[in-house]
Formats: sequence, C-alpha cells, structure tokens
Amino acid sequence: MDLQQRVAVVTGANRGIGYEIARQLAQRGVHVVITARDEARGLEAREKLSQEGLSVSFFPLDVTSDESAQALATHLQKTFGRLDILINNAGVALDKWVPSLAVEMDVFIRTYETNVFGVMRVSKMLIPLMKQHGYGRVVNLSSNLGSLEKAGGFTIAYRSSKTALNAVTRVLALELKHDDLLINAMCPGWVKTELGGEDAPRSAEEAADTAIWLATLPAGGPSGGFFQDRKPFPF
Repeated sequence: MDLQQRVAVVTGANRGIGYEIARQLAQRGVHVVITARDEARGLEAREKLSQEGLSVSFFPLDVTSDESAQALATHLQKTFGRLDILINNAGVALDKWVPSLAVEMDVFIRTYETNVFGVMRVSKMLIPLMKQHGYGRVVNLSSNLGSLEKAGGFTIAYRSSKTALNAVTRVLALELKHDDLLINAMCPGWVKTELGGEDAPRSAEEAADTAIWLATLPAGGPSGGFFQDRKPFPF
C-alpha cells in the first residue's frame, strides 16, 4: 500500500509542530485527520490546509477524555475502516523553569494527564485499528528535557512526563514488535512555536522532519527508539 492510501491522525494539530507534521504528511499523499481540543482552531487549521489542496479532515479530540478518544476511534472505523499512522503530538508545559519544590501537585497531575495518560489513552483506542490490518506507525513527541542522560534542573513536571513517555514508547514497541507496528519517540529540539518562543533556533518545518521519517518507516525499521534529526538520542 502506498502513502496515498494511508490514513493518519495527528493530535494537537491546530498549530506549531503538529500542524506542520499534518501538512507534510498530507503533502506526501496521506489523508490526515487533524485533531484539536479547540474545535474552532481545529476547523481553521483544516481550512488552511485544504486551501493548499491537501487531503485533510478534522475531528475534535480531548486527549484527557476517554469518551472523546473513543468517539475518534469510532469515527475512524466508520469513515475509513483503518488507521495507519498516529502522531501523539498534543502536550502541555505548565512549569517551565519553575524550581522543582515550588511546582504545585495539581500542575504535575495536569501535565501527566495530557503528556502521558493522554498518549496512552489515545494509543489504547487507536492502535487496535492498526492491528486489524497488520500495519502501524506511532510517533510520540517527546523532548530532550526528558532524557535522563542529559537531565538538568527545573521544569520537573514536564521533564519527568517526557521521561515517562519515553518508557511508554519502549514498552509498547517491545510488546507489539510482531505486528509490523513501529513505535518511536522523537525530540523536535528547541522550536520557534508558541511553546518554544521566538528565540528558538529551529523552525517547525525542520522539527517535523524526524516525525515524518518515523511515520513512513519501511517494514523492519527501528522501533522503541528515541530520535532527533533522524539519529538516536540518549534516553
């Protein structure tokens, strides 16, 4: 099956890196279902991409809601009968550069609810659609701040949530290695987005490249890895 027959979901795709990943996948002929919690922003993103002549649709998704994730799975099954690519991009950073002992526990909970539990919730609902056809590519948007080998201080809720996401990636990849399901995490680097700020040196276009590479890996490609710029990044 070539890319023109593939269906992808990109979470949090109304702006930034998620939007750019959706755009580049659609440019390769993949039909992309962009999702966002804010329906108005999601529809606006879909309209912009459609105006480029790209095959995209929109479905509202709150990754913190079981009902919302189930509704997306039902929509995909009824509309396409399959899912080939899942980009878990939706995430929050609520404690940037806050000293660890000053971070409120509610911030920890909300961070993990989106960055870890949200990824697991969506994966649990959507990976079974991949298993139906014996093919799937899952890309989890992590961060260099989640690397234990390169760990620094501050931003503990966000850092540790991405470390946990890397562990989720590795465990799922090991369990599903016989189903042609390749599951990897990637670090986009410091990117000029709403999260990264205007001083960031990398564009969203550059950041999306590794995600696109992982999303279109051939059979036998790497799984359970953590990558930046198409190269292994230390866990």
